[in-house]
Amino acid sequence: MRSLSDTLQRLERLRARTGQFSRHHETAASGSALVAFSDFGSNPGSLSAKVHVPDLMVGKPPLVVVLHGCTQTAEAYDQGSGWSKLADEQGFIVLFPEQTRANNGNMCFNWFAPEDSRRGSGEPQSIHQMIQTAISRYDADPARVYITGLSAGGAMANTMLATYPDVFAGGAIMAGLPFATASSVPEAFDRMRGHGLPSEAELQRRLGDASDHQGRWPTIAVWHGTADNTVADNNAKAIIAQWRGVHGVSDEPAQQDVIAGHTRTVWKDARNRNVLQSYRIEGMGHGTPVDGASDTEKPGSYFLDVGLSSTRMMAQLWGLMPDSIKAEKGSRKAAEPEEAHDSQPQHSPHSIQGIIESALRSAGLMR
Repeated sequence: MRSLSDTLQRLERLRARTGQFSRHHETAASGSALVAFSDFGSNPGSLSAKVHVPDLMVGKPPLVVVLHGCTQTAEAYDQGSGWSKLADEQGFIVLFPEQTRANNGNMCFNWFAPEDSRRGSGEPQSIHQMIQTAISRYDADPARVYITGLSAGGAMANTMLATYPDVFAGGAIMAGLPFATASSVPEAFDRMRGHGLPSEAELQRRLGDASDHQGRWPTIAVWHGTADNTVADNNAKAIIAQWRGVHGVSDEPAQQDVIAGHTRTVWKDARNRNVLQSYRIEGMGHGTPVDGASDTEKPGSYFLDVGLSSTRMMAQLWGLMPDSIKAEKGSRKAAEPEEAHDSQPQHSPHSIQGIIESALRSAGLMR
């Protein structure tokens, strides 16, 4: 039998030959998977940021941008949602823009402020600078940038998707609000209650006026609980209505199904792509849907155990985890009817697990 040191040396050589590499970065604060991310530009929105870069990545890795909700920090949102742990499994980078108390005493992103809801201005410009710096610094794939956020972070994620559609391949909005529907704190609270939302035509006009984009638009997924008393769920319908125009789809969905007891509605474009998805989470209040049986997520305040992981569902939708979500160890509810499979799980050859297994087989260390 080969010694452990010999095995590690052989794997290191195989890693080099297969294009895998380890990127060393600053040490994270005790108990956190995230490290400070700084020197990203002029930062007109005066935001801070954290980042998680896995040790093992292949080629040009994807980048996921995650925006926390009010009263939260980047670390708190990461611990609840499990994004950095999933990034370690699948080899993508996670960037966490973070609000400062100097900007907002409740740590909310200022999605409603006029200067923070325009391309090239305020907080959106700061987040854009972070993204461009992360792509350059970590050699990430500019064609595989995604964004998600909760509540005010969800509203800011929608703002980023509307004002910088050329930057993102897709986005997921958790209990958020449509773009450009408020310009003051009182208006923001009205919209959160579901009052005074513009017409569908006006929502689409505001989105169209946010940039001069002429290319392919990012795909959009909207997650919202039916018992959300903080952000009324008619905001979810308004977000879908807002994005239907640029994607050229009617109000009639192409598909509707039930996943783990919750309703998913899908709209497809002329090329049969799933461009809009709505996840209506039955009985859920205000928060991000998580699966309490997962070993990467932590239910708690604003991380609500509904037996379905929005983090893993979005990663799968975006092609970040080739292995099927239904094969997740410990998942108590499969997303789709489970297919027959061998007792030994077979990982995609393009996933981190698949690459490691291939390297082990090449080294004669695994059958």
